[in-house]
Amino acid sequence: MASRALTSLALSAVTLLAGCSAFRSYDSELQETNQQLSAGNVDAALTLLEKNNRREDKDLLYYFEKGELLRAKGDLVGSQTAWKSADKVVGAWEDSVKFDTDKYLSQFGSFLVNDKVRRYEGYDYEKVMLTTQMALNLLAVNDFDGARTEIKKTHEREAVIAELRDKEYLKREDEAEKQGVKTEYKDLKGYPVESLDAPDVVNLKNSYQSAFSHYLAGFVYEALGEKDLAAPGYRKAAELRPNTPLLEQALLNLDKPTGKTEESDILIVVQSGLAPARDSIRIPLPLPISGNLVITPLSFPVIKPDNATATFTQIGVDGQQQNLTQLNSTTAMSRRALRDDMPGIILRTTVRAITRGVAQKQLNDVNPLAGLALGITSTVMEGADTRTWRTLPDATQVVRLRLKQGEHQVSLPNALGGSQVMVKVDQRFQVITLRVVGNQVFTSGIAVHVTPPRAHSQAVASLQQP
Repeated sequence: MASRALTSLALSAVTLLAGCSAFRSYDSELQETNQQLSAGNVDAALTLLEKNNRREDKDLLYYFEKGELLRAKGDLVGSQTAWKSADKVVGAWEDSVKFDTDKYLSQFGSFLVNDKVRRYEGYDYEKVMLTTQMALNLLAVNDFDGARTEIKKTHEREAVIAELRDKEYLKREDEAEKQGVKTEYKDLKGYPVESLDAPDVVNLKNSYQSAFSHYLAGFVYEALGEKDLAAPGYRKAAELRPNTPLLEQALLNLDKPTGKTEESDILIVVQSGLAPARDSIRIPLPLPISGNLVITPLSFPVIKPDNATATFTQIGVDGQQQNLTQLNSTTAMSRRALRDDMPGIILRTTVRAITRGVAQKQLNDVNPLAGLALGITSTVMEGADTRTWRTLPDATQVVRLRLKQGEHQVSLPNALGGSQVMVKVDQRFQVITLRVVGNQVFTSGIAVHVTPPRAHSQAVASLQQP
C-alpha cells in the first residue's frame, strides 16, 4: 500500500510539474507567432500572442513581443503603450539593483533554483534595445524631443548594467572557487563552442552596447542642435564598431556648415530578420557525487539564428543603389550575452546537479521509491532557459543621405518582393524605418507609404500610420 502511495505521489509530482506554466515551450509559441508575422498576418500573430498569455499578470516578454508586433502593424500608439509597460518592469529591476546590489546578486546566485523558473528580467541587450526601439517609434512621427528622452534613458541604463556586471563577475569568481567548480564552456564536449568564439562575438565590447543606439543618439542630438552631445554619441558608436566610414564621417560632418535649406538630412534605418532563438542541449559531465564520479547529463543553452530573411546590403533611392552599413546584430549580441553568462550557468547547473544527486542517493538508501520520485521530478525540471525576445529585429543597417524636400521612392531588392516605399521629406532631419521579415516589408509613420510592385503581389504589408 505504501509503495503504491509513493508511486502515485511521484507520478502526480511529474504531472503537476509538466503542466506548470513555468515549463512552457516559449520557443515553440514564438515560432508560430513569427510564422504569421513572416506571412504578413500581423493580426493572427497578435491573436496567438494573446492566446499564449492568458494570465492577468503579464510578464516582460509579453510586452516586448506585443510592442514589436503592434509596431509592425503600424499601431505606434499601441506599440509605445506596450513598451512603456515593459519599461516599467525594467525600471523596477534597475531600482532593485541600485537600492541593494548585494541582495539582488545573492538572489540571482541561488544554486538550487533552475534558471527557467526564475522571473524573466530580460537580457542586457534587450533592456537597452527596448528604449532604442521606443525612440524609433517617436522618430517615425518626428518627435525628436521624445526620442531624446528615451536615448538619455538608454545611456543611464547602460551605466547601471555596467556596474552590476562588474560586481557580478567578482562574486561569481569567488563562488566558483568556494564550490570548486573549474569547468568552462570550452570543456563541454559536444557544445558548439565556435559559435561563442566567433570574431563578430568576441570583438564586441560587451553584450549590451550597440553602435546603432549610439549613432542614433548622435543623429538625434545633432538634429536638435546639440552638437556637444552628438559628438560623444558618434564617437562611442565608432569605438564600438571601428573602421566604419559612416561613423567616422558623422564626426567630421559636425564641423561642416549646414547644407542647402531646401535639402534634408535623412537617416534610413532598415531592420531585418528576427532575433535568434535559444535551445537546450544536454552535455554529459563527470560530477563528484557522494565520493564517486558520476557521468551526469546537464542542460545548457545554445543560440539558434533565424535565417528565414534574406541578407542584403543595398536599397534603391530614386533609382540609385545605396550601400547599407550594418550597425547592429542581435544574433552577435545574444551570443555575447550567453558567452559572458556561461560561467555562471555552468556553476549553478553543476552545483544544483551535485546537490540533487546527493539527496537522491540518500533517499534511495532509505526509500527507493521516494528516490525515484525525486529523480523523475528532477528530470522534468531540468533544461536550459529558452526564453528570449524573439520578434526583436536581428540586423540593423542604415544609410544617411541629403535629399531635396518632396516625395522620394525607396525600393528593396527583388528577394524581398521588390517592395517600394514612398517617402515624403519635409523636415530638416528625418528618420525613416523599414522592418523586413521574410519577404514582408513593414513601415509606419506620418511620412511613409508602402506599395507592392504588382497589384497581385503579397510581399508587402502596407502599414501607414493614420
